[in-house]
Amino acid sequence: QLQLVESGGGLVRPGGSLRLSCVASRSTLNYYAIGWFRQAPGKEREGVSCIAYSDASTYYADSVKGRFTISRDNAKNTVYLQMDTLKSEDTAVYYCAAERKLTPVQANCLKPVSYDYWGQGTQVTVSS
Repeated sequence: QLQLVESGGGLVRPGGSLRLSCVASRSTLNYYAIGWFRQAPGKEREGVSCIAYSDASTYYADSVKGRFTISRDNAKNTVYLQMDTLKSEDTAVYYCAAERKLTPVQANCLKPVSYDYWGQGTQVTVSS
């Protein structure tokens, strides 16, 4: 059973930055596509960004393109989400998720239903 643990959330002012980390319990993270999702109160969970297992291709929701960057360090079993120029509408609980050999990646990696493994979430609050 793969376990994921997110960290790095917190309170930040608009325009600020945070880096979220997602650490996996297995050393075979390179076989998994990883997605970052968020859920604000009263809203559905939405895909933010994802990274493929095969060639590390990355994908982003339109709302975060140019501001967020996803990356992975397989040696550390960790995936990061660098979030810059944060806005109040980015406030949500952020979750990472993993799916082994997810394919086709581009069509599926921003959809929550594509993933079997989820972390517990970390709160991000953007407020002045």
